[in-house]
Amino acid sequence: MRNAYIDQFPEEARVIRATLWSSFLALMIGGTLGLIQGLHRTNVLRFIPSQDYYTVLTAHGVLLVITFTIFFLVGIFTWAVTTSLDRGVKDIRFTWGWYAMMTLGTLLVGVSILGGVVDQIPMNADVLYTFYSPFQAHPAFYVGFVLFVVGTWLAGFDWFRTWWAWKKDNPDERIPLPTFMALTTMLFWYLSSIGVAISILAFLLPWSLGIIDSVNPLLTRTLFWFFGHPVVYFWLMPAYMLWYTMLPKLSGGKLFSDPLARVVFVLFLILSTPVGIHHQYLDPGIAEGFKFIAMTNTMFLLLPSLLTAFTVVASMEHGARQRGGEGYLSWLKALPWRDPAFTGMALAGLMFAAGGFSGMINAGLSINYLVHNSWWVVGHFHLTVGTAVALTFMAASYWFIPQLTGKEIWNRSLGLVQVVLWFIGMTFMSNAMHRAGLFGMPRRTAEPQYQGFSFDPAVGTVAEIDAQIALGAALLTLSVYLFITNMVLTTIGGSTSDAIPDNTYAGTLSGPEDSPAIIDNLKLWTSIAVVLVIIAYSLPLASIIDAGGLFGPGIDPWKPSVVVDPSLVLESVRGVMP
Repeated sequence: MRNAYIDQFPEEARVIRATLWSSFLALMIGGTLGLIQGLHRTNVLRFIPSQDYYTVLTAHGVLLVITFTIFFLVGIFTWAVTTSLDRGVKDIRFTWGWYAMMTLGTLLVGVSILGGVVDQIPMNADVLYTFYSPFQAHPAFYVGFVLFVVGTWLAGFDWFRTWWAWKKDNPDERIPLPTFMALTTMLFWYLSSIGVAISILAFLLPWSLGIIDSVNPLLTRTLFWFFGHPVVYFWLMPAYMLWYTMLPKLSGGKLFSDPLARVVFVLFLILSTPVGIHHQYLDPGIAEGFKFIAMTNTMFLLLPSLLTAFTVVASMEHGARQRGGEGYLSWLKALPWRDPAFTGMALAGLMFAAGGFSGMINAGLSINYLVHNSWWVVGHFHLTVGTAVALTFMAASYWFIPQLTGKEIWNRSLGLVQVVLWFIGMTFMSNAMHRAGLFGMPRRTAEPQYQGFSFDPAVGTVAEIDAQIALGAALLTLSVYLFITNMVLTTIGGSTSDAIPDNTYAGTLSGPEDSPAIIDNLKLWTSIAVVLVIIAYSLPLASIIDAGGLFGPGIDPWKPSVVVDPSLVLESVRGVMP
């Protein structure tokens, strides 16, 4: 007899379905916009004028790296907490409340971005995903973003109070691993999102409302990256949780080490936030010593990823050998490669390894200078959030949607084709982006070629690289639509069956009893994380404010500022140029 999630927690299942479908909708729209970008930049087919490219780029980034990923995260973490604690949320009305707040925030942000191309919408927010000054968005953009982030804070509080209720009934029990992963993720999210909250509420929103006349661009940029790199791990942590909890189960084995998994999430809690300045290596207003500290902190983040690779692969090998696999590598053939959930997550992990190698180059202080403002970074980004996260989430949906609907996947073979197609498309596109970055192709521009200058790649041609990018973008978009089709037809036309896999976790070869109880001391690890953040950011922020003030050099926000004619500034610049 089946033990689907919908049978155990019907009310929570409705909320999770809503979060996942919000995520899928953002994926479909954002993926379509990505195809428009890819075809435009490669000059294969242009649907929009170049001035609208930046609206499309902003919407693509916000919908995919914020909306798609975080809506999926809150749904999966709700599943993880309720199943591992074996109890529902404390108040389902509160749960619907944070979902409604996130949805309202998304709508405000989306409408304000659309104002860049729809004349009837009196808003504009072509500020890209990295929305620091000097770009200024309509106030609705900032209000929507605040609502969305506060919604995630409330979601985390929902999980914490569910755990507190469980802990009251089980005072001597260790925190179940999935709940431990959700709580540690939220703790570092609370810490890291302080930066973007201060940036918006103290500077960007008052600036866009006209309350203050000026902001310090370097300060808002630094506060953004205080949040901007940790948010990468906010996307990755649910993917890691799925690798730890689902891949061993789908492989037919057990998790190699519960203690190692806990250590990984503790390391992410401690190390994820004090690294954001490595996105600012090219900023002249930050001393090189502070950048070196950020680089060192970033290199330490390789450790939890390497531990994850070891633990997850060892768990998969154990499962394969339980299924009859033998030999040094031939055990790989015994894994369930016909299962789209397993294959998609396994391929996502493989692609993440490649993203880790390019990430080490991004983290290096001197090498980063060569690739920072190029398509190399975009290629890296698509390997991490674009594949490690996105492909894991899509693959996991082939297991979760039956659990949440009580229906079998409409077409599992189509699901297998879809995840493999994504892997192939991303291989073409990310490879070409990395190569383009190596010979200086710029990112974030509608027109990548400079007038009177042509790029000369060492291997291949620009036309061949453009063809790979366009082909990859087309395959990725096709993969998205195959995924959406399968999810829709499963929901509205899938057959109800008792063959749905049970909603349980794989066992462990080494359980929580094999690790010291201090690992579960969330107060201790959070305190250490706060201290590291203070060490990494107190002096750089003080230096930035000392040099440029809170609102710009010599700016008093409460006094009328002097308005300077831009033409006079241009003439003065021309006067000193040779």
